[in-house]
Amino acid sequence: MRAYLASSIGVACTAALALPLAVYPGPAHARAERTAAPSSSPSTSSSPSTSSSFSSSGSTQSLPLLPLSADGLDRGVAAPGGDAPVPADGGISAVGGVSVDGGVSADRGVAASRVRPFSLVGVVWDQPSADLRGRVQVRTRAVGGEWSPWRELLPYGDDGPDPDSPELRGARAHGGTAPLWVGDSDGVQARVRPEGVAVADGVAGAGADAGGGVAARSAVLPSGLRLELVDPGEAPAPPPPDQAVLRALPAHPVPTPGGAAKTGAVSASGGAVPGARPSPGSVGKSPRPVGKSPGPVGKPSPRPSGASARPLPYPSAPSAPSTHVTRPTSPPSAITPPTSALPEAVTKANAARYSAPRPSIVTRAGWGADEKIRETGHVYSKTVKVAFIHHTVTGNKYRCSQAPSVLRSIYRYHVKSLGWRDYGYNFTIDKCGKIYEGRSGGVTKAVRGAHTLGFNTNSMGVAVLGTFSSKKPSAKAVKAIAKLTAWKLGLFKRNPRGTTHLVSGGGNKYKKGTNVKLHVIAGHRDGFATECPGKDLYKKLGSVRKTAARLQGR
Repeated sequence: MRAYLASSIGVACTAALALPLAVYPGPAHARAERTAAPSSSPSTSSSPSTSSSFSSSGSTQSLPLLPLSADGLDRGVAAPGGDAPVPADGGISAVGGVSVDGGVSADRGVAASRVRPFSLVGVVWDQPSADLRGRVQVRTRAVGGEWSPWRELLPYGDDGPDPDSPELRGARAHGGTAPLWVGDSDGVQARVRPEGVAVADGVAGAGADAGGGVAARSAVLPSGLRLELVDPGEAPAPPPPDQAVLRALPAHPVPTPGGAAKTGAVSASGGAVPGARPSPGSVGKSPRPVGKSPGPVGKPSPRPSGASARPLPYPSAPSAPSTHVTRPTSPPSAITPPTSALPEAVTKANAARYSAPRPSIVTRAGWGADEKIRETGHVYSKTVKVAFIHHTVTGNKYRCSQAPSVLRSIYRYHVKSLGWRDYGYNFTIDKCGKIYEGRSGGVTKAVRGAHTLGFNTNSMGVAVLGTFSSKKPSAKAVKAIAKLTAWKLGLFKRNPRGTTHLVSGGGNKYKKGTNVKLHVIAGHRDGFATECPGKDLYKKLGSVRKTAARLQGR
């Protein structure tokens, strides 16, 4: 994520503020309470208010991060590594740090010793264009357990919609950190320290004014800072097996409206039939589009209503009668395999020969996505030219059986906390190598996501659950990236070992309008000045390209 200056932190706690919340003594009771609406508590102007969005499919609690007055320093929260005291009444308190000239501290924070159970945390603020230049840390208490160490929350400004997109410019959009998976928890403390601040009279620094004094540090922090606590909710009843998982299929593209290709049979509604195999007469043929794809590219398509609105194995855009035909390709012996030395025109002419099997994919219905919280309709690009690889920075402390809960939490954070139209990534992969459908709209289609600021058009985002800045990704996850990209890029006739060009929509690495040369399988850092996808995952992309190309038969 974006590089930023970290400073050492000293923090303190004010007197507990009168906002008692329900106490949850144990996991069983906590789970039972999730199905009930939260009780309302009166608050005063001097107390930090809380808000929540609650349903049986998940909930979000929002706690404001408030500045501290210096008179609370004698009741401080322990520095990193120490034990953290909590408010005696089980309520919420503001948490802060070093005071500025005896007045209000620029550090902000909150401590909540008893809240409704949650599993993922993040910090958000009002304006998505604002930068949080500082250090954000949280610690949580497991339900019925101990407090965790302090952990970092990293800025999320480079994962998201493009700068000029309606998704980012809408009234619902907010800035935020990357979320962190913490597991079942019922207590939290958070603190934010602005970067580069002088703390003594006459000491020059980013916080010093022209007269040598110390300027108020709160000005460098964005407005509306708040801590989001996300509960993924209980998994819904499992859908029928053919809707929960798209089974692996042999490699063979079939034409669809819009120029994309699908593997397997096509239903009357335009979606693929789960488990279908290509007909014998279709093997050896490749699609050749004639005519125009239906509908304008980049505009949301309407969502069907009634029974047809249920999640489908292949959610798709409205289709029109196909204007595509197929023609036999030359026999394999008559085609020279493309190499890096061949001209681009020759490579394109031979690209239709190369495809890869579709891997098994867990659908949105399979991981329990609540389709009611996302925006209706979908936005599509013309094609997929680049697969950007990411890490979610949500931490590595999850079991593979928890992956659907992690996805539901990230999904709710993206939509409810950050205000995006849907889950940001097109696909997500867990540490066991299982592949999950991400943003809705059809796994075979060029769905425009919110994953690589400035390069979301004509690309797809693949995120691996975890943080790989100093930890290697699992071999299963790396293999799954290769399988997924080989198949999806093959549908759009892309060589995984090749390069292509995308036009930047604006970012901190390339100005808007810059024509950028990228690997067809690229890391997030290739399009944006960021650490993502982590150095240890980025190192694996060379082998991913090689394996994906082999799976395509190159």
